[in-house]
Amino acid sequence: MGFVVRLAKSRGMCAGVERAISTVLKVIERYHGEKIYVLHEVVHNKHVVADLSSAGAVFVEDLNDVPQGAVLIFSAHGVGVDTVHAAKEKNLRIIDATCPVVTAIHHKVNKASRANQEVVVIGHKGHQEVVGTIGQYEGNLENIKVILKEEEVNSLILKNEESACFTTQTTLSVEETRNTVLALKKKYPKIKGPKADDTCRATQVRQQAIIELSKLCDLILIAGSSNSSNSNRLREIAIKHGTPAYLVDDESEISEEWIKGKRIVGLSAGASAPQYVVDDIIAFLKQKGATEIIETGTELQERSFPLPNI
Repeated sequence: MGFVVRLAKSRGMCAGVERAISTVLKVIERYHGEKIYVLHEVVHNKHVVADLSSAGAVFVEDLNDVPQGAVLIFSAHGVGVDTVHAAKEKNLRIIDATCPVVTAIHHKVNKASRANQEVVVIGHKGHQEVVGTIGQYEGNLENIKVILKEEEVNSLILKNEESACFTTQTTLSVEETRNTVLALKKKYPKIKGPKADDTCRATQVRQQAIIELSKLCDLILIAGSSNSSNSNRLREIAIKHGTPAYLVDDESEISEEWIKGKRIVGLSAGASAPQYVVDDIIAFLKQKGATEIIETGTELQERSFPLPNI
């Protein structure tokens, strides 16, 4: 028996991801013949990393693995100021592919550090974006704290709420972050920050598309890598709204048992997943009985960001 595929119109690569990938490709072209180093995965998707590695990029996790004077690209998630200083000390030719939305948050945290203000970062401890954001604080690190869930606000202690501010990771669940922000503002009414959160527009629209798909589908597939924060949030949101959901790197990870007996299968992709992965998943689903592909929801009018100086 056949089934229908509902494909989210708002899906896949965001402007910040496209900018980062284009930056790496342009740098490889510009410095033809030289090794081009990228600190951390430029975006969290194994196919993108593999494609760029094939094109000539060398991905490293430590500046010690980058030779003196080499070309180095910072990933879309950004890095802390100590990393920037260390790269300059090695006389590296730095190209910053940090997403401009993340950069705006960096400026805010850096400004707070200069004023010796306390900062609350709502996000996942250890995630590369959060590490880079914390790394913008050059003062007393006791003044910057990371929380995620609403209940963590209870144990949070700020010395001076009137000068304190908060920011959030750009790829969080809008619904869960809203609750954390409300709890934070309730405990510290004078804390400064965005009206709701710093979740980027692309993330918000993709999450809303999943909520809409959840109302229509028996199952939702999300194309994205397991270390992709925004992709994981899409899967979690679908499940929270009552629809089974799976995160897959590509069609090879889809179990036929998942789609057996389903009438409507939803499909979306995280903000760093290439379109060809979505196309391959669609081709697989057609082989397994999909009779119709229906694009669903509102299409996000993506903004575009200029490339950094290369």
